[in-house]
Amino acid sequence: MTGMPGYQDAAAVTRRGLAVFPLPAGSKAAAPGWHRRCTADLELLARTWPDGANIGVGCRASGVTGVDLDRHGGPDGVATFAEVCARRGQPWPRTLTVATPSGGLHLYFTVPARLAVPSVAGIWPGVDTRGPGLRLGGYLAGPGSVVGGRRYEIARDEPAAELPAWLAPLLTRGDRSLRRVVR
Repeated sequence: MTGMPGYQDAAAVTRRGLAVFPLPAGSKAAAPGWHRRCTADLELLARTWPDGANIGVGCRASGVTGVDLDRHGGPDGVATFAEVCARRGQPWPRTLTVATPSGGLHLYFTVPARLAVPSVAGIWPGVDTRGPGLRLGGYLAGPGSVVGGRRYEIARDEPAAELPAWLAPLLTRGDRSLRRVVR
């Protein structure tokens, strides 16, 4: 079993320029009002971070969108996203990437404030988006979180890249033309 997350894990995520909030220990489900608790203030985190709390990353507060590539019994989101890239003639984006406990990935991208990327479950088979949205935005379980005894780990350790110009319209306009990219 992997050790429980703590303040140091939350601070490490915050040092990447991301605003965090506590998730219940062992869970990735946020309590109501989580968006009001998002902060990048290390002093505040040091005083208030609950022992063992998982780490939520608020997309709106962080200015990021997450592309969530699932691999837990349904369609393979990693394969789907690889197919999306191939169909667009684009390489796999180089950006901050977090491996999830189920074998999936979270790709983090920065987005300008004027770009309203929605949070959509199933935008493509096995692929969800978590974005800043228009009002509150979505969130991701951040690196260091532990669910089912397994840790969210950084798989590609680099800054979050800007959302690629080719990908932005697919996520913001709700383009479903690639819905059936996996056979």
